[in-house]
Order: sequence, then structure tokens, then C-alpha cells
Amino acid sequence: MIPFNRATVAPGQLDLVAEAFASGQLSGDGTFTRRASRTLSALHGGDSTVLLTTSCTAALEVAALLLELQPGDEVIVPSFTFVSSANAFALMGATIVFVDIERSSMNLSVDQVASVIGPRTRAIVAVNYGGWPSVTPELLELAATHDVVVIEDNAHGLFGHDGNVPLGTRSALSTLSFHETKNVTCGEGGALVINDLDLVERAEIIREKGTNRSRFFRGMVDKYTWIDVGSSYLLSDINAAVLCAQLEFHETVQARRREAAKQYLVELCDWADSIGVTMPHRDAPPGLPDHLFPLLFEGIDERTAFLAHTRQHGVATTFHYVPLHNSPAGERLGRAPLGCGNTVNISERLVRLPLFSDITEAEVGQIIEVVRSYRS
Repeated sequence: MIPFNRATVAPGQLDLVAEAFASGQLSGDGTFTRRASRTLSALHGGDSTVLLTTSCTAALEVAALLLELQPGDEVIVPSFTFVSSANAFALMGATIVFVDIERSSMNLSVDQVASVIGPRTRAIVAVNYGGWPSVTPELLELAATHDVVVIEDNAHGLFGHDGNVPLGTRSALSTLSFHETKNVTCGEGGALVINDLDLVERAEIIREKGTNRSRFFRGMVDKYTWIDVGSSYLLSDINAAVLCAQLEFHETVQARRREAAKQYLVELCDWADSIGVTMPHRDAPPGLPDHLFPLLFEGIDERTAFLAHTRQHGVATTFHYVPLHNSPAGERLGRAPLGCGNTVNISERLVRLPLFSDITEAEVGQIIEVVRSYRS
């Protein structure tokens, strides 16, 4: 069976882990934490401060704490996303206002955002689905008009660009994931990318259990103490060592993923057209990071039959998000005042093909053969 995902393994990553153990510094903010943070900052253009966290979920929670949310505050979130995009803000007492997505990009609908934004809105969570840019000039203008913070969930978007601008840099805050399903991984991990530098000091405090410990270790204060709310969000230096190796290997990772995605696009177009399957990446803007490769079938029955067909022939394909607005927690903790018809429609039709960093030419060829054999 060709798996849906195989986690990236970088040359020398175990050597760096051994180096971390030999240093005696295993907790967060050690040598490898700083090294990975510098690399990530450079990938974002060099002007952002990057704080490693235990997950993208943790990074979103730090962002939510920075907002000082109160009951009655509202945060706008697309219904078509991973639960953390909403849960991090609901956890702080905010009401989640779910909006629909556009059919083309599968990112949040700016028109719906404009219709639901109001005096209680504190933030908009823009998710770069598959690395397709969601933070548009229209969204930024709308947020600025209402004095609302844009938080970019860029879990899919590391190494992606919108024109010449790295994804994750147009918003005040963005978040990254280094889960084993992502292009580069340390098993579990994430990062908060801070583009509004006025937020850096407090974000460091929140990440360090509410203390000014980071400033103490930089020699900026002679002792550290508890001064704000926070939690333990630091990634260990062991995980950071793995991440360093992976980031240094990222050009090879991206080249292989890009070639596999291109092969899917070229060799499946005729088949897709012949049976009414939509390939969203056919119309995608340049600069996608090739995190995933989706197909959209005509309906849920067709999608179910295709999933069974590929698994029967040794290829693990899968669907993606279940709409959040009509989930049990979504109905209790939020509302969808305009409905989310595109979200429901796409959720029932979407399939993702295997796409991982060491996928071989033979595996790509076999996947294409199995896909093309469906209804041929």
C-alpha cells in the first residue's frame, strides 16, 4: 500500500539530536531553538520574530491570549479548517463566527467576512488552504477599517509565496505547523510568526508561563518573575534539532514535492475532464508550497466510490475537513449567520492524493495509473 503520508526524514537529523543531548540543553530556547528560529525568520523575509511552540495549536493559543479576549468578543473563522483554528479562540471565551469559503481557493469568503464583521469582532483567522494565499488586500483593508487583527493560519503554507511575498508576513501574526504530515516536521511542533513587533515582548512572556524568563536569559533583567498570564508553550531543543536538519534540507523536499504535484497535474487533466472531476490546482496562483494535491468529485457517492477504488488497488487516498459550523462544539460555541454551503459541498467532494517528501517516481506513476483506472 502506498501511504497517504510518509514523514520527512532529513540527512543528519539524528546527529543534531545527539549534539543536543551532548550539550546538556534539552529544554526550550537552547542552541537549536535559536538556530531554527533564525532560519524561519529568514524564510519570512528577515523582519519577523519567530517563536517556536509545541504545535500550531499552541501558537494559535498564544495569539488568542495576546488579544485578551473577553466573553462576548467575536472571532471570524472559516468553517472549512482544522478545529484548532477555532478552538484556540473559543478556549479564551470568544464566540466563533463561522464564514463560508470560496469554491476556487477554498479560503474564507471576504464578502461573507464583510457581512458579519461588527463592533464585537476582535480578529479574523485567515487559513491558507493548501498554501493558497488568503490574506488579500481586500481582507486587510476590511480589517483595518474595523480595527480588527488578522491572524494567518499558515499551517499549510511554509515555503509558499504570494507574488514575491512569503506567506505569513502580511498579517500581524501567523502560525506554522511542524506536525508529521507537514512538508518539514519535528514530529509535533509549531511556531508563532510575529510581524507586528510591538507584540513580541508579551508573546515571549505568554510562551514562558507568564514570566519574563526570556529577557532574563538575554541579560535584560537581573531576575525573572511571574508578570502575566501564560502557559508552557516552548518546543524542546531536541525537537528543534530535528527541525533544524529538516529546514536545512527543505530545498530538496520542495523540489520533490513540486515535481510530483506537476506530474499529477499534467497526467490527470484529461482523465479529470472526462469524468467531471475538478482539479483546483489547475487554476492556482504560482508560489504554492505543494503541501497537498486535492481533487473534487461530483458528489459524496462518487467520492466514496473513488476512495474505495484506490484503497482496493493499493493507494491510500483520503478526504479532509468536516465542517466546523455544524459540529457539536461548533453549534455550541459559535454561529454561522450566513450559512456555509460551499464548505458543506466541498467537504463532501474533496479527495487528497498522496504527496510526501520522498515519494518516488515509481510511486507517483502507480498512483496516476490507479487514479486513471477509475471509471476508465
